[in-house]
Amino acid sequence: MRIGVVARFDIDKSVELAGKIVEFLIEKDVDTLIETNLASKLNKYHDITSDLEDMDVDMVVAVGGDGTVLRTQGIINQKKIPLFGINMGAVGFLTEIDPAETFTALEQVLAGKYFVDKRTQLRVWHNKELHKALNEVVIMTQKPAKMLHIEISVDDEVVEELRADGLIIATPSGSTAYSMSAGGPIVDPRVGAFIIVPICPFKLGARPTVVPNDSVIKVKFLREGKKAVAVIDGQFEEEINYMDEFIFKKAENYAYFVRLSKNFYRRVREKLQGDV
Repeated sequence: MRIGVVARFDIDKSVELAGKIVEFLIEKDVDTLIETNLASKLNKYHDITSDLEDMDVDMVVAVGGDGTVLRTQGIINQKKIPLFGINMGAVGFLTEIDPAETFTALEQVLAGKYFVDKRTQLRVWHNKELHKALNEVVIMTQKPAKMLHIEISVDDEVVEELRADGLIIATPSGSTAYSMSAGGPIVDPRVGAFIIVPICPFKLGARPTVVPNDSVIKVKFLREGKKAVAVIDGQFEEEINYMDEFIFKKAENYAYFVRLSKNFYRRVREKLQGDV
């Protein structure tokens, strides 16, 4: 097995733990690659570095929060490389392992005691195809305190026309992220669905909607003179103008994650307990 290691390199604790993981893997005689930026931060391992997009590995270990996982997964997605997340963030729904469990968990992985969990992604079009979304696409106004006027359709049937602060189109993986904070439902990742969640709609009847994931979702912008921005997984931005149309549909390829146990509901309970 060849394993790549990446980390959020602007946080010292993430860098330190990633360095210990590299040492652990090398001691176990595992063929290891380390992301170039991380190696520079550690100031060592320069003989086994690789840019993330060039990594030819069987698995990537990502040390950080959900943002690190989303950034990493977005780059390795086309290669279908499974990702193993170590949580150094606040909540970390996409990262299964806490720092204290890191090396016990890696022992299990090296012993083959794991499975690969595949997650649905969204394809996104606006004039051209954009980056895929694992969690969600958030659409909002460019100026604070301004509302969007939008039309939402599913399979060419108009679902809603409304004014709102914004709109979220989420996958089941994203149902525990911004979508949940905006009042959307938590959806088991095994469910074939997408979630449409208006953000602060100026309409009492506008509620979150769950639609089949083989649907084609279209969002059109109806207010002249107002610009909006779409943010894909918190990583990529796209400007939107009057009468522009966004199109969403299920991606053919999945995102892959290394898991040690099937414990989605327990993780939800634990992550949502107390203050974060």
